[in-house]
Amino acid sequence: MEKIALVADSACDLPQNLVEQYGITILPLKVIYPYGEYSDRVDIEPDDVYSRMPGEIPTTSQPSLQEIKAAFARCHADGFTHILAIALSSRLSGTFQAMELAARDFEDIAIKVFDTRTLSMATGWMVLDAARNIRAGLSFVKVLDKLTELQPKVRAYYVIETLEYLRRGGRIGLVAGMLGELLNLKPIIGVNLDGIYYTHAKVRGRAKSIEKLMDLVTETVGNRPVNLAVMHGGAREIGEKIAAKFSQMPNLKEIIFSDISPALGVHTGPGLLAVCFYEL
Repeated sequence: MEKIALVADSACDLPQNLVEQYGITILPLKVIYPYGEYSDRVDIEPDDVYSRMPGEIPTTSQPSLQEIKAAFARCHADGFTHILAIALSSRLSGTFQAMELAARDFEDIAIKVFDTRTLSMATGWMVLDAARNIRAGLSFVKVLDKLTELQPKVRAYYVIETLEYLRRGGRIGLVAGMLGELLNLKPIIGVNLDGIYYTHAKVRGRAKSIEKLMDLVTETVGNRPVNLAVMHGGAREIGEKIAAKFSQMPNLKEIIFSDISPALGVHTGPGLLAVCFYEL
């Protein structure tokens, strides 16, 4: 009998109630200030990061190799025969590589590390899909097959107040910066199939960029059934309004509203609004 454990990093942004419901092991990313290192959503919350900006801008890092190995070892001790470890884009973090390195130390348990090539609830939807398929009794191979099928379907688009934090963190990817900011252009940022940020569209002003973000989703999915997550980073009020509007879509099957993790917030700054979705 296969017994499959599911491990993911905290950048999947899956709400805690779902993490607990499906028994998912979450490996926290790190938020690092000169005076201390904090674990994502364990001893630091998003507002702790935003409230110190722009005066204090921390750095981030992936979960330590020791923490990943300890998580895998606990799964093995608990009698799991297989581990599915799901990571945010390997082009945005070293977490995937660290998981793969840790997996080499375990010969008597099957471990597959999966690169989602995205982040936040775009990754979260994949973690949730895997969790539900494991709960339904699918085999390890079938869970992986379904995850591989889902990965290219999940999309993530977002808007932020400024590109400064992405630039400082070295996560700017294919998003062009300075001139657009001088003209008050607010890019709709996406994550391409290689797992890199890119500019999907440019819109002048924040209000119009938010409107464009919502239009982009509705135009993309049309009347097809969709699962959708609205995420915010220090912009709860606007995020709730966006979620409320999407909730009225007749083709909506499931919606999640939440905030992004502190580690992701380091690279976006306050004011992020994102939509992560896929057609069923």
